[in-house]
Amino acid sequence: MQKLILDTNVVVSALISNSIPTRILHELVLTQIVETCLSDDIYAEYLEVLERDKFSGFTNFNTKAQIVLIKLREVSTFFNIQRKIEVLSDLSDNKFLELAAECSADYLVTGNTRDFTISEFEHTKILTPAEYWELNLPKKPL
Repeated sequence: MQKLILDTNVVVSALISNSIPTRILHELVLTQIVETCLSDDIYAEYLEVLERDKFSGFTNFNTKAQIVLIKLREVSTFFNIQRKIEVLSDLSDNKFLELAAECSADYLVTGNTRDFTISEFEHTKILTPAEYWELNLPKKPL
């Protein structure tokens, strides 16, 4: 099963719009078609970011965020990070690379192309949601 890491911005995008991040979250992650990889630090970031007041203007955001967080905790595999990595200039984003190294993820999906300037880390490919979706588009039977 494919191992996937979602950057926080992908989860936020999935909750505030009906777009490719929404499809990735609902059609692949929450249905467990892929194995979602998490660490305690990344889950804590999800919690902190999704509780920000700036999202309260989106319809039912808090309720949807709570449901998604509970479901992510339920369906994801948590990994204990054994190695610190400092590759990215935004040091807070390095926790995603640490998780990628720990779980040998196939993909790290992020909309943060400003800080994630590398396309691969160890054997983890780093893609935007659109790139990931195009590459892994669920195939419909003929």
